[in-house]
Amino acid sequence: MDDRHTRRFGLGTATCLVMGNIIGGGIFLLPASVAPFGTVSLVAFGVLTVGAVALALVFGRLAERHPDTGGPYVYAREAFGDFAGFLSAWSYWTMTWVSNAALAVAIVGYVHVLVPGRPSDTTDLAIALGALWLPALANFAGTRYIGLVQTVSTVLKFIPLLFIAVVGLFFFDPANLGSFHEGSGSALGGMSAAAAILLYSYVGVESAAMSAGEVRDPERNVGRATVLGTIGSAVVYLLGTVAVFGTVAHDKLVKSQAPFSDAVNAMFGGHWGGTVVALAAVVSIIGALNGWTLMSAQSPYAAAKDGLFPAPFLTKRRGVPTFGVVAAGVLASALTVINYLLGSGGVFEILVLITTFSATVPYLLAAGAQVYFLLSGRRDKVRPARFARDLTLALTAFGFTFWLVAGAGYAAIYQGVLFLFAGILVYAWMAARRTARREEAETATTPPTPADHEAVPPPAASAAAPPHTT
Repeated sequence: MDDRHTRRFGLGTATCLVMGNIIGGGIFLLPASVAPFGTVSLVAFGVLTVGAVALALVFGRLAERHPDTGGPYVYAREAFGDFAGFLSAWSYWTMTWVSNAALAVAIVGYVHVLVPGRPSDTTDLAIALGALWLPALANFAGTRYIGLVQTVSTVLKFIPLLFIAVVGLFFFDPANLGSFHEGSGSALGGMSAAAAILLYSYVGVESAAMSAGEVRDPERNVGRATVLGTIGSAVVYLLGTVAVFGTVAHDKLVKSQAPFSDAVNAMFGGHWGGTVVALAAVVSIIGALNGWTLMSAQSPYAAAKDGLFPAPFLTKRRGVPTFGVVAAGVLASALTVINYLLGSGGVFEILVLITTFSATVPYLLAAGAQVYFLLSGRRDKVRPARFARDLTLALTAFGFTFWLVAGAGYAAIYQGVLFLFAGILVYAWMAARRTARREEAETATTPPTPADHEAVPPPAASAAAPPHTT
């Protein structure tokens, strides 16, 4: 297909894709989640931001060499082979569709704030499924419409969040902050505990690299979009959290179910803050689902091109792997149905734990790939080749990702590893099929050898030539 028709994302749209995927629904509860640890959690957030920016820069360097759809999968496969590439694609794919189900469930509460009524499981299920499939329809329409939805939703959620963050600084009261460190133990322990909650705030930093095949001038724009999107998200996260900490009294913030709503009410009075924040949350989650729906199709598409995922994932229309969108939508819908109709909250929680570990596997392999490319002397793969700087960034990104794994907790790692290893069966099946096809092709193209035929005696001399005469 013509490159002009498939590469629809410019720098602005790619940046919105990164920001839209990073900023989902979790930001609206984040300040209350870390408030029990004190303001040391703001220090933890700053440290995590440095690691996220380093990871963003690493993805930008890798995308300069490999501006192809699949991002982390592509880098892992070239550095470490098919199996590592498959593990990256499998983990990322798992994370996306389970996360989509979690986002769809999260949006239900905010919709009830905007449209009051008596909730029921049937109504909640309908809202959650609608939240899953409306973004899927935008994906079916093609990358042009994905970019439009992503740009609009990012602007609509970025403006109110940034407004609260900036205006909140004018209402900032240090007396609301509480102590630097709350609870027993050291401040360092409190920072680590807060970091464990904040760790996944930056999942989505790889979004532009994952869709590099649909970005115009990807060698240049993927890295820029990744860094700009990550920094933009960090500004909203950090300023927003500081504003809430400074406008809502600490004892109230610790118990808050809607910290941004409480901050709006504290700044302007009244009780309308909940409606404003609920509207921003709905827009934010819809935008995140729009971007993550595309991500859920990109990784298996890239792996299918190399024969590591089933061939139907190659089905593509208007720049979007449509089969991958449908597959992720069906799986996410199934989880949502399980959550509401069967009441199997335990099953759903286990799968969410799996995603927290699954998100780190592609990051770890991508950062490791960068280290490998540098140490093996293949400077051309990570242009511009300033070895010391790039190696420092790669090691920082690796350390950040390793911290993500450690922060996931024992339960998440245990469940995640089991699910990761379950993918080995899929890899074995696809590898066996590739081997069989390769052997068939070799058999069909290899010329026959003498051993393949019965020996035929040469013709008699009298029959071969006329008698000799003088």
